[in-house]
Amino acid sequence: MQNITAISPKKEELPSILLSSGAQLKSTGFNKKELYSEIDIEANPEKVWRILSDFASFPDWNPFIRSVKGELSVGKKLIIRLQPTGSNGTTFKPTVLEADRNHEIRWIGHLLIPGLFDGEHILEIVPLDGGKRVHFIQREHFGGLLLPFLSGMLRKDTSRGFVEMNKALKERAERP
Repeated sequence: MQNITAISPKKEELPSILLSSGAQLKSTGFNKKELYSEIDIEANPEKVWRILSDFASFPDWNPFIRSVKGELSVGKKLIIRLQPTGSNGTTFKPTVLEADRNHEIRWIGHLLIPGLFDGEHILEIVPLDGGKRVHFIQREHFGGLLLPFLSGMLRKDTSRGFVEMNKALKERAERP
């Protein structure tokens, strides 16, 4: 069963919108948004990390991030193919910002040049119950001049991709 929890905004934060996909999209400042989805997984952090860092297996299970090529190391470039179900895909070349084993993967990508349309994608593994299971958070900070024109895609396709990936990760990690 998928566990998606709404986050109450602090008074100084702008409200978030719970999308039909189950993800949340909230404004985080002028021309900035965050897309957020989470799920609890009955597997330890090490197993979830192994799945997320095994880029070669993504085509076998991941309905959103269809392929990743490159080295998961800070400062390195990746080649990522995103294609949410029912939509056209896109390939981009983000830079790895964080590769904290069993905890977090983070990269930042830009459409053509920084400031046009930027996305900082975060995959976070939070241990629960002494490391017997995890709370998985997938989020992305978006910004740039084209954000107002691409918000519809974030609300529809990208949010659906987040939720579908989270469900697929849960299913794969909970297999014996």
